This record gives sequence, C-alpha cells and structure tokens, in this order.
Amino acid sequence: MAKVRSNPIVEGLSGKLGDQLVFRHLRDGRTILCAKPDFSRRKLSAKQKAHHAKFKAGAAYARDAAQRQPVYAELAAGTMKNAYNIVLADWFHAPRIGRIDLKNGLVRIQAVDNVRVAGVKVAVLNEQGMLLERGEAMQVDELWWSYTPQKPLAGNLKIEVEAHDLAGNVTKESKMFG
Repeated sequence: MAKVRSNPIVEGLSGKLGDQLVFRHLRDGRTILCAKPDFSRRKLSAKQKAHHAKFKAGAAYARDAAQRQPVYAELAAGTMKNAYNIVLADWFHAPRIGRIDLKNGLVRIQAVDNVRVAGVKVAVLNEQGMLLERGEAMQVDELWWSYTPQKPLAGNLKIEVEAHDLAGNVTKESKMFG
C-alpha cells in the first residue's frame, strides 16, 4: 500500500484504475494506493457467512440511523470516522451492565455503551420466580441508572435488568439479593 502526499496528479482520486490498482481518498485528505484485492478463491465458513449477514443488516440500519440520530454525527465530528462508521460500531456492540445494587430501597444499575444506553428496564422477582413488579429505570448520570420500587423490597429477591442501546442491542443480567 502506498500513501500519496502532495501529488496533484493523484490527489483526491478514489476508485479502481484498470484491474490492478485501487485509490482510496481518506477524510483527512490523504490518498492511499493499493493492489486490488482478489477474493475469487475465498471460501467462507458458516460463521463468516453469518457475520456477513449481520454486517449487511447493520449497514442497512447504519444508512438510515446516520441521518436520523444526531448523536452519531456529534460523536464523529473531529475524528477520522463518519456518522455511518459510528452507527455500524454501535450495531456490533451491545451495552454492558457493570453492577446491580440494592441500597436504601433503590435499585442502582451501572450500564455503559460505546454510544449511548437508550434505556434500562428492571424486573423484581421473589425467590419462587414470581414477578413482583417491573418498570423503567431513570438515568442518574453517564454510568448509573436508578429504579425506585413501588413497594418496599424485603426478603430474598431476584433483580433482572435489561439495558438497550440506540441500535436495538439488548443485554440482560440478574442478581440475587437477601
């Protein structure tokens, strides 16, 4: 791969040249020249095919969401990435739930995502697994969410948490208390 600097003949070129070379123009103004990749003999495994299908679905989502959700453009500003790249990364990364705490009658959840956690749902179950209540947690700050139960919680309980992001990824965690 060759990097072209200050060459007025190839500056800003992108695309194929014949059947051997490919020019790529990057956002920072650089132009890269490389050999055309040859995929003619490639055999994909089932896992690779599944990943390609997921990538195709992510690309379709990214084309729309990059225009519809301003947070992606805000995160891309001043970087080498565009909003589409940020959306695609969000598509492939589900939120992470770090901690679930029950303190002073409040359920506190630590949830993070590479872009934004869009919401957190909480379900409170008794020790037999019967649902006692369910609701939406409120965001406290960038990391923490809080759920205030409708009734005081006592005894052995299981707290189930679902965190979801803008791309629709969902992460589920649960923790026993009591």
